[in-house]
Amino acid sequence: MKRIIILAITCAAYISNVFAQNEAKLQAAFSKSYQHENSADYKSAINAVKEVYEETNYDANLRMGWLTYKAGMYTESMGYYAKSINLMPYSIEAKLGYVNPAAAAGLWEKVIDQYHKILVIDPQNTTVNYRMGLYCYNKKDYKSAYGYFEKVVNLYPFDYDSELMFAWTNFQLGKFREAKIIFNKVLLMSPGDKSALEGLSLIK
Repeated sequence: MKRIIILAITCAAYISNVFAQNEAKLQAAFSKSYQHENSADYKSAINAVKEVYEETNYDANLRMGWLTYKAGMYTESMGYYAKSINLMPYSIEAKLGYVNPAAAAGLWEKVIDQYHKILVIDPQNTTVNYRMGLYCYNKKDYKSAYGYFEKVVNLYPFDYDSELMFAWTNFQLGKFREAKIIFNKVLLMSPGDKSALEGLSLIK
């Protein structure tokens, strides 16, 4: 019995030591990659992480997703972010990360798909609601844009960008009284704002 206990303690100590060594290598590799990234040497930053990269490591996949995106390797970047998402399906940061290379590659269906998945997890996410509002507005789907912008301004009533877009959305929907009130509110945040003044000049 005593021999079994000693063996178990020895194994536990060995596993703990291996884990500590692996963590130290990972930290050193990340530190090295940050240094290269700060010099915009993305190839070297990528190689630094590759030295310790494992497919089952969420952090390594997320880091590789970012670095390959910065290096303009959009397909590879989406692949790494996809692995991060598979490892942690509720990760919003990985989904937002995936959006960067997808948008850069013009793959808007993939971008919108990730936004919808984020809103299922976090319906109040202001970043995604605002971006979805912009997307719908640019498609002239003002009714959908209204819903997204309304949610953001209810959460952040004094946010310049969302209030301005909410004002224009109201204008496009023919809600001129509401648009006028919001355009004037925008002028509180940004005195003399050209876009808000333009909006007011169009309201008879």
